[in-house]
Amino acid sequence: MSGHNKWSTIKRKKGALDAKRSKIFSRINKEITVAVKEGGPDPDGNPRLRLAIANAKGASMPKDNITRAINKGAEKDGSNYTEVTYEGYAPNAIAVYIECTTDNVQRTVSNIRAYFNKFGGNLGTNGSLSFLFDRKGVFTIPKGTINIDEFEMDVIDAGADDIQVEEDTITIITAMEDFGTMIKKLEEMNIEPENAELQRIPKETIKLDKESAKKTMRLIDFFEEDDDVSNVFHNLELTDEMMEELG
Repeated sequence: MSGHNKWSTIKRKKGALDAKRSKIFSRINKEITVAVKEGGPDPDGNPRLRLAIANAKGASMPKDNITRAINKGAEKDGSNYTEVTYEGYAPNAIAVYIECTTDNVQRTVSNIRAYFNKFGGNLGTNGSLSFLFDRKGVFTIPKGTINIDEFEMDVIDAGADDIQVEEDTITIITAMEDFGTMIKKLEEMNIEPENAELQRIPKETIKLDKESAKKTMRLIDFFEEDDDVSNVFHNLELTDEMMEELG
């Protein structure tokens, strides 16, 4: 099952989309806070919190930061975040799906609409683009000394649809319904992912010329730099050459 996987063609190299460490930590802080408010501060009894903490460790987030985020989520008067999604089209019919965690929905939707308008795109109605994406579990694991053949057999049994083996990392793709099963399997194997998330992967990608692709990615950058935005997914196909140019 090793080999090409569509996810890797639409996400720039690790660290490029979330270039600023402060942005990564801000996103994880919000995820921990939401997880605590949803299921309590004990990670043993709160799978969502356990996953958020694992992602925090994978991003080298200091332990004190993690503890503060848990405590903040446990405060009765702490920030109340809402998870919202937005869908729309960038120029050249590129579909964009945006996930946000915000304490002010009016501010967030106003910003998202402004970004679309600035680049000649348009914000659509919720659900209008969902059919273009599949929801998949995506796990990024340090390769280390893992025996690839044995590892592949174990994770295939746990529901892996695809496995991408690169120089330093292994990426596992699962169906959304197998996401929890894979988390448990990796815990049993004492393997801690660098990152584990539900991603929206396009069923088909669209190729653009270099200049059009660059314009679209400038819009994507605006979304990703917004503090309320957690994830941005799109169906623009990016070649390795294009990813290098975009940084």
